[in-house]
Amino acid sequence: MAERLTSLLDGAFASGQKIDLSIAIASMQPRRFTLGEVSAEYLELRGIDPKPTKLAVETLCKQSGDQPIGSYTREDAKAFVNALRSKGNSTATIRRRLDCISAVINYGFSELEIEKRNPFSRLIIKNEGQDRKKRGTFTKEQLRTGYEEALASKSPIRLLMPILGETGCRLGEIVGLRIEDIDLEQEVIHIRPNPMRRLKTTGSERSLPLVGYGLEAMRAALPTSGDGWLYPRYIHEDGCRATHASNALNKWLKARFGGLTAHSLRHTMRDRLREVEAPLELIDQIGGWSSVGGVGASYGHGYKMEQLRQWFGKVAL
Repeated sequence: MAERLTSLLDGAFASGQKIDLSIAIASMQPRRFTLGEVSAEYLELRGIDPKPTKLAVETLCKQSGDQPIGSYTREDAKAFVNALRSKGNSTATIRRRLDCISAVINYGFSELEIEKRNPFSRLIIKNEGQDRKKRGTFTKEQLRTGYEEALASKSPIRLLMPILGETGCRLGEIVGLRIEDIDLEQEVIHIRPNPMRRLKTTGSERSLPLVGYGLEAMRAALPTSGDGWLYPRYIHEDGCRATHASNALNKWLKARFGGLTAHSLRHTMRDRLREVEAPLELIDQIGGWSSVGGVGASYGHGYKMEQLRQWFGKVAL
């Protein structure tokens, strides 16, 4: 800073120009942004779902404070892991939280030109993966039973079961649907980002046919009013509160189907598509999953609606 100021003053003296010394000094102060400030900038630029990153940042700030981005240490990272573990988080969840923090710090180091090793990278989590439990799936009999009960109840929450089960969508994608994204005439829904609900990945934006129980449940779930939202009770100023809907639906599903959850419906749809030997790229397109088919899988426009409808017809109950 002293060298930069000396150079500025030498140039000013040589040219006879006047400078405001206080402004010059202020402009040369190194940028010192806290984790909270850097994460806000990072999320704005990336345009990704902010909830995982915000949750990770809030946890770290409670544990070690909202420090300047370059002040965190390896001990802070280890304390962060211990704090998550003490709350009963799985090792997979801890790894995701670490990845969120690591991405923010990498961004901050790059923008602020900080030459320092990221203290949250390459951190070993004890017994990582050993606590992983394979998520269960629904049988066709359980699906049919649940669908019938949901339709008979006319409960907006229970109607989510056939909608999710017969589309393979994430719960947040359905709870955050706008009425304009539902085309009952063409029997299609459009999963698109909106101001209240972002999508998990860029590949999550897609259109899907409504068939069988899914179509019937969608018709029953449509509200007579609600400011243009399929589930207006979960739309608030701070966004779509899909977690509230998930908790309500899972309370019923777990009690009725031996611990199975809404996300189990998504796993079940993938298995159902496998059973009819659907192409892997098509399965990924339906679920909005990141394709494992290589770079070529992302080329072109993907499968057309007519093709999707044919495969949905093969798995529909």
